[in-house]
Amino acid sequence: MSTILPTLAPQKRDVQSDDSKGEGLSPTISITSLRTPIELGTRKSFWRRPKEGLDSIATQASVFDIPATLEVYRPGPAYENVHRFDPDARWTWREEYAIVRKIDWRVMVWAFIMYFALNLDRSNISQANTDNFLQDLHMTTNDFNLGNSLFRLCFLIAELPSQLVSKRIGPDIWIPSQMVLWSLVSGGQYWLSGRASFLATRCLLGFMQGGFIPDVILYMSYYYTKTELPIRIAWFWVSYGMATLVGAFLATGILQLRHVTGKAGWRYLFLIEGVLTLLVGFASFFMMPPGPTQTKAWYRPNGWFNEREETVIVNRVLRDDPSKSDMHNRQGLTLKMMWSSLKDWRMWPLYVLGLTFMIPVTPPQTYLTLSLRDLGFDTVQSNLLTVPSTVLGIVLLLVASYVSEIWESRIAVIVVLQIWALPLLIALYTFNEHTSQWVYFVVITLITGYPNTHPIQVAWASTNSNSVGTRTVSASMYNMFAQMGTMISSYVYRADDAVNKRGNRALIGITVLNLVLYLFTYFLYRGINIRRDKIWRSWSPEEQRKYLDTTTDKGSEKVNFRFAY
Repeated sequence: MSTILPTLAPQKRDVQSDDSKGEGLSPTISITSLRTPIELGTRKSFWRRPKEGLDSIATQASVFDIPATLEVYRPGPAYENVHRFDPDARWTWREEYAIVRKIDWRVMVWAFIMYFALNLDRSNISQANTDNFLQDLHMTTNDFNLGNSLFRLCFLIAELPSQLVSKRIGPDIWIPSQMVLWSLVSGGQYWLSGRASFLATRCLLGFMQGGFIPDVILYMSYYYTKTELPIRIAWFWVSYGMATLVGAFLATGILQLRHVTGKAGWRYLFLIEGVLTLLVGFASFFMMPPGPTQTKAWYRPNGWFNEREETVIVNRVLRDDPSKSDMHNRQGLTLKMMWSSLKDWRMWPLYVLGLTFMIPVTPPQTYLTLSLRDLGFDTVQSNLLTVPSTVLGIVLLLVASYVSEIWESRIAVIVVLQIWALPLLIALYTFNEHTSQWVYFVVITLITGYPNTHPIQVAWASTNSNSVGTRTVSASMYNMFAQMGTMISSYVYRADDAVNKRGNRALIGITVLNLVLYLFTYFLYRGINIRRDKIWRSWSPEEQRKYLDTTTDKGSEKVNFRFAY
């Protein structure tokens, strides 16, 4: 995993922690009796229980343990949590686990709900397809492809501007505002009248939803360490599968309104799910405080955390990544900062992977319900037959994310998606009009139930950014490339390619290309780390300290920074 290397070994401190002020927290403890200095640059994964026991010191060693590097990385006065920064703060694993559980319930669960609402609005177009959506609007498959492409184009165009707005006014204000805006457009699809209105709403939804995902991930990074964030992002992405699952059951009932009211069931689907998102959007204004030390409000007079808990949250996050104090959570990015982040070539391999890695499985997933209808299944059957692949996808997503942390590796797990897809795509390529519908169903279910490694790649880009400014831009850039990949995938299956022979052949080729790209990225980051390690270790402690005091390198450019791979 990526690390920031210090200059000297940590010194043993004879320090006592403050008295616990939170309910159920540990009493005063002696650091000398419970804590053996940990080698700087190492971390203990949150899910691993400490061998020394829950009442041993959880405070991880960092650059703040050394006077010289403490002053280099000390948070500036503009940092919103600076009043809780304390390099001498110590806490136990029992305290840390209790606090992180509280953060999970207050931050991660609501992030899950918000993303669930987003995906409910994004996936209902697939369910609408099972209710003669295209025929009712007198559109073709190519019109549908164009609409999806315009949505993705507008989505990616809005990514970076959305991040800039979010960084300036705060994700706690911008994210709920986004939700309210797009829910109005989503519900307004009840009144679609044809191709023009369909394309217009696709564009509006793209503009309003763009930036939501990196905005939420940036917000979550205020509360979690690098080793905790990938798992939380994985659970965040579980809501995508849950929205598809719940949406399929909702659609099964809502679409039947066609036979009750005489109006198309897909119109009610858009309207009802738009109203649900609107309610979540309004609630989000009250459920998202600006940061861990800013949770008090007129409707929440006591806040979420007491002083002791705020101290633990702030210092554990900064010890894990000192760069998180680089900017205030209401500080916008300048053009110079943006350009500096964009020209960092070391991040571009991750952007290229964001473009291509999902293409092999996206077309089969996009056309899953239409493919099932073409196989002879009716509306209800087509929606319910998406459930197995959704459940499989959720399970494999969580398995991949946890394995990534166990192995402490990104590429070794992420590449599994390509290895999973390749033989299945080859099988799909051999199918023809005489293939059994159930054989086709099994293969297409396995393809669309792929181990989704997207959360790992998002966390990977965040980890390798090494500054708030770079992280803000890189999150947008990565997601923009991912959206471009989805746009490209919209044109893989074409109307003039009846059994998708040409399309599936292209998907096989892209899968092989991805395997090569992952191999290249592995050796690139490994090579950079080896070269930097040689340079850093060749310097004396005085030379290392002078570099930290005088360097103009930013983010991942720093010689003492190591890339995760």
